[in-house]
Amino acid sequence: MELFALSAAEMVRGIKAKDFSASEVFASCISRIEDLEPELSAMLALTADRGREEAARIDGMIARRMDPGPLAGVPVVLKDNMCLRGVPATCASRILEGWIPPYDARVAELLAGAGAVFAGKANMDEFAMGSSTEFSAFHPTSNPWDTGRVPGGSSGGSAAAVAAGYAPLALGSDTGGSIRQPASYCGIYGLKPTYGLVSRWGLVAFASSLDQIGPFARTVEDLALLLSVIAAPDARDGTCSRRERPDYTAHLAAVSLRGKRIAVVKELDAMQSSVDPEVRRVLENTLNLCREEGAEIVEVSLPVSLEFGLPCYYILAPAEAGSNLARFDGVRYGLSCREDTLLDLYLTTRGAGFGTEVKRRILTGTYVLSSGYYDAYYLTAQKVRSLMKAEFRKAFEECDLIALPTAPAPPFKKGELVDDPIRMYLADVFTLPVNLAELPALSLNGGFTGGEKPLPVGVQFIAPQWGEPELLNAAAVLERHLGKARMAPRSAATEGGNVR
Repeated sequence: MELFALSAAEMVRGIKAKDFSASEVFASCISRIEDLEPELSAMLALTADRGREEAARIDGMIARRMDPGPLAGVPVVLKDNMCLRGVPATCASRILEGWIPPYDARVAELLAGAGAVFAGKANMDEFAMGSSTEFSAFHPTSNPWDTGRVPGGSSGGSAAAVAAGYAPLALGSDTGGSIRQPASYCGIYGLKPTYGLVSRWGLVAFASSLDQIGPFARTVEDLALLLSVIAAPDARDGTCSRRERPDYTAHLAAVSLRGKRIAVVKELDAMQSSVDPEVRRVLENTLNLCREEGAEIVEVSLPVSLEFGLPCYYILAPAEAGSNLARFDGVRYGLSCREDTLLDLYLTTRGAGFGTEVKRRILTGTYVLSSGYYDAYYLTAQKVRSLMKAEFRKAFEECDLIALPTAPAPPFKKGELVDDPIRMYLADVFTLPVNLAELPALSLNGGFTGGEKPLPVGVQFIAPQWGEPELLNAAAVLERHLGKARMAPRSAATEGGNVR
């Protein structure tokens, strides 16, 4: 087996046992990237030279019988909205092109301290606004299972990188489903942590009350391993909780789901016409596995969350984005267009630097915050958000986890929804409420569609705040039935998948 195909845990064990070196692992992953990147376009920057130096340093520590940490020599890919000292951070936007951060994000500090080796920065929708990674200012990314389809967004580059074997681990950011939806489309695991579990320091903000960094992996063990590294308090992020974090790898040993109550959502029946039959089939199969493992399937009701989550999100997130992106004015970061007056400099730079989707959301956010409309839109949406939080709290009195489709349909074709933003937004209808309620949720691959070119289909499990151990526990039990997430084969990248 090629070294790039190993899980992160297998890499760590092999490197520490001196079965192979960190340098050999990194070289294998870089070779895989160079081989597939012309077809997938999942990366915005490679850090090959830096990675080779880091891998050699890890090998040196192993030779001196030192412990490099729990991610010793494991290649990791970062979404391009996270700062890595000396490496461009563009957020896939022309307005930040050429800007090089002089510091590491908190998650980058933690990864380096754990012995991880950075392979590069992944493509994304511009400033994390999109559901397909087609809104990158530089190039779209392709789905490794079928290059004619999207990998999801906005962390589509990170998800595609893990699914294609560029690295066993990657980080994404999830504002309304941007980890879980691409994880579903690419057939891997993706976890959106509880808001406040992972520091956002060094993450370029989109919507500060919704953004959260989280892991991608092909196994539950790897997902827990990476979460254990990045989940740490940080005094530099005022929203990062100081509570003690458990070792998430210690929550994978459950033998069954006996005694657990897993809920289906009553309102999903009324939405059946807007959910693809293949998605419904995969969800039902996954629930049957839960029953076989001893879980009791119960029913809860989330009427406010499922009816008003989407409009609520598209008021609050643009409002926060409009404020956060005001700093990109042509003076302090990246692109700066020469003009005779300061106002013209602002207008020309922002007009040239931001893409269509970002401008649409800035305009929407400015409108809902403007005098005369604030109460009608922004304040009302905040009240609805409070109702959604209360609704989830009540639901979790009746169950331990809630199961929903991750996305209403399998990955769509490139260009299919680019000119229809409302249909594009609907791809996140089942993930948005989780961010508004500040909850953790995990997407796993529940199966594949039928037909000549089978595509991955994800199932989402939602837990109460700080319920990551419960999510990982359930995913580990289901993994024994569903198997580890498969790496997209080379032939699938060009011809479409050919699996069950």
